[in-house]
Amino acid sequence: MNNALVSLQQSMAAEGLDALLVTDQKHVYYLTGFASNPHERFLGLLLVRGEEPVLIVPALDAEAAHAASSVQTILTHSDTDNPYDLLKEQLGSSKIRTLGIEKEHFSVARFELLSQSVSVEKFADIGPLLRSMRAKKSPEEVAKMKHAAELVEEVLQRGLKHVKTGVTEIELIAELEYLMKKVGASGPSFDTMVLSGTNTALPHGVPGNRVIQPGDLLMFDLGVFAGGYASDITRTFAVEEVDSKLVTIYNTVLAANEAGIAAAIPGATFGSVDRAAREVIEEAGFGAYFIHRVGHGLGMDIHEYPSLHGKNEDIIESGNVFTVEPGIYVPGLGGVRIEDDVYVTGNGPQTLTSFPKALSVLHL
Repeated sequence: MNNALVSLQQSMAAEGLDALLVTDQKHVYYLTGFASNPHERFLGLLLVRGEEPVLIVPALDAEAAHAASSVQTILTHSDTDNPYDLLKEQLGSSKIRTLGIEKEHFSVARFELLSQSVSVEKFADIGPLLRSMRAKKSPEEVAKMKHAAELVEEVLQRGLKHVKTGVTEIELIAELEYLMKKVGASGPSFDTMVLSGTNTALPHGVPGNRVIQPGDLLMFDLGVFAGGYASDITRTFAVEEVDSKLVTIYNTVLAANEAGIAAAIPGATFGSVDRAAREVIEEAGFGAYFIHRVGHGLGMDIHEYPSLHGKNEDIIESGNVFTVEPGIYVPGLGGVRIEDDVYVTGNGPQTLTSFPKALSVLHL
């Protein structure tokens, strides 16, 4: 069994759980090493306190599960079986008062099927427990995230070669997502964003057929999945010579990015990272144009705990990984965002992303 699964088992008594059922495919991977997309089929990891864990998978995934899972007991169900009968059999002889489930993941339909199949007094939400565990990355997880960051930076570096006269935002996205597969990533970790000119003033703008032009800012926000873990990076470039105010905005965002990263130390609060970056932008007179939180947790999901907004007083711990991505967005002029993936250690913050951040000028 891997360390995460052992830790979860050890937490059951303190959490008052007689048993728990993990059904989110990412959490099954996190706890067992078996990665699968079961689609509509049932996938679940069952833990009964004091007993060996049981992994329940679709029959078509049996061979893959046996090859990858650290859990030895694997049960399967065919498309004509009722997988909840397997749960009933496993829990039938155990006295289960409280069963932990992932309430945010369980649909009402599946909860009704579960309730009809097992006799328990209470269902508890294990989402917060799993969230807390996932917030502190192991060295193995960080290595996978570093690899994902290296891949996306290779994609960005190669993608910049396609910035030529007549190219559009959407054409650049097509090239980038093609390159993601070519360099060995599983795929994009979110919808790749390329924005140009005044479109860069839209933090979540929708890329389209706008042609890249001299004098534009050009913003790339992209990430990949590799080994089950995500990367996320934003870099903004100048296309030929740009307005001097845009250069001032760029340098302000860069200073804010560096201030936010420097604030990411154990014992500080997540909110202090936001405030450190925001203070730089406010002092430069652009406070009204920084309209989102400074970052978010990163790992098996592109957005996970913590949320780095100014009022989050939860404490930063070694092992946390999150983005630091301040931005300034001036309607009608343009916007800049610079984003890095930050790993917190006992010796301070380390950036998993290393793509150069000084303003770079692209020539058509």
